[in-house]
Amino acid sequence: MSGNILISLVGIIIAFVLLVIFIMKGINIYVTAIICSSIVAVTGGINLYDGLKVNYLGGFVGFFQKYFLMFLVGTIMGKAYEVTNGAKAIASMIVSKFGNKMALISIPLACGIISYGGVSVFVASFAVFPIALEVFKQAGYPRRFIPGALTFGCSTFAMVAPGAPQIHNIIPAGALGTDLMAGTVIGFICSGFILVLGSVILIRVVNNAMTQGEAFAAIAVDSFHDDAEYPSGILALIPLIVTILIINIKVGGETLVPIEAGVFIGAVLVIIMLNKYQDNKKILFHLGEASKMSIVSITNTCAVVGFGAMVKAAAAFPAVVDSMVNIPGPDYVGIAVGTTVIAGITGSASGGLGIAAPLLAPVYLARGAVAGAIHRTMTISSAALDSLPHNGYIVTVTNGLCNETHKDAYGLIFWLTVVTPFIGSVLAVILFSLFPMLP
Repeated sequence: MSGNILISLVGIIIAFVLLVIFIMKGINIYVTAIICSSIVAVTGGINLYDGLKVNYLGGFVGFFQKYFLMFLVGTIMGKAYEVTNGAKAIASMIVSKFGNKMALISIPLACGIISYGGVSVFVASFAVFPIALEVFKQAGYPRRFIPGALTFGCSTFAMVAPGAPQIHNIIPAGALGTDLMAGTVIGFICSGFILVLGSVILIRVVNNAMTQGEAFAAIAVDSFHDDAEYPSGILALIPLIVTILIINIKVGGETLVPIEAGVFIGAVLVIIMLNKYQDNKKILFHLGEASKMSIVSITNTCAVVGFGAMVKAAAAFPAVVDSMVNIPGPDYVGIAVGTTVIAGITGSASGGLGIAAPLLAPVYLARGAVAGAIHRTMTISSAALDSLPHNGYIVTVTNGLCNETHKDAYGLIFWLTVVTPFIGSVLAVILFSLFPMLP
């Protein structure tokens, strides 16, 4: 390895460590990304001005152009479910069906069903949190485990399942020319495995803590009285079901509508079907709020994708990619490792996929790997190291929504959203290596 490549590699490692530290300290993501990108440029043989203007902003703007409509319509659907209490209705229905014995598992299931329908993980978490708070209080579960239950439901088995109109399923489809149901059989097997394994871990950790004397303890900001009128949970589910169907059912080899159009139709259905539970005078206001929220969400991801684009232009990056592509064993090992590592560096599954999918997909397609298997392997493996402490969603749910500290809550989050999906990725690699041609 030449001196320039070694210096560049050290710069990438330093930038990544600083990225984690700065985000953990709450420093603005845009400031953080630009500082860390500058370190990569200076150590990676890139002119700083050109690097920021061409490489960083090229990655930033490219991701925005490609995926903004998806973020926008997804946020609109999430906002519609929020203001009509539709998401809470679905969550309440699921919790009530499970009863006290399985109430703990009902929380991630509620999040998962809502997320699988295309509602953003942030909205799903905010919608289910009040239900989770009530369930944990009634059952006596330690409050510090609420973030784990929420993040497990939103960012693992549902996010990576075939058919989900989540950005993590859409990015590989765009890079590979596949549809959202790519790798259906093995994809559902792995999603189910992640759900079961995570549920076992969740139950065991909570029960062990309670055996040691931990119990629910409310904090000052907790509120347990919500008199809002809810729609029927079944009624609220219909727009999600319609959305999933119209973006996945094919007629003559073509889907009925583009993904963005399908999610928007779902959002309109929410507004129409749950109309009596919202203030129609505020529809335009809520659309404006959703639009602003989508801008914030996508530009946060764009900032990280821009950092990844700078890393991609650094002198050491070809050597890093070459090492990933030449990992011994089946091609799907390299696909999984490459995607997982890049998602970990960026601290974002969508940001990591935005870099990994167009970079790795052509290489492995040329080597004979099956497109559908590549798609699903990438999606599943993106859900592991993306959930390190600097992940924006993890920080938002743990500190902002649940008012818990990383010290108290992140241990369970790590087991549920890093270790469990990682094991699911290993299962995916094994199954796709053995049965790559399964539908």
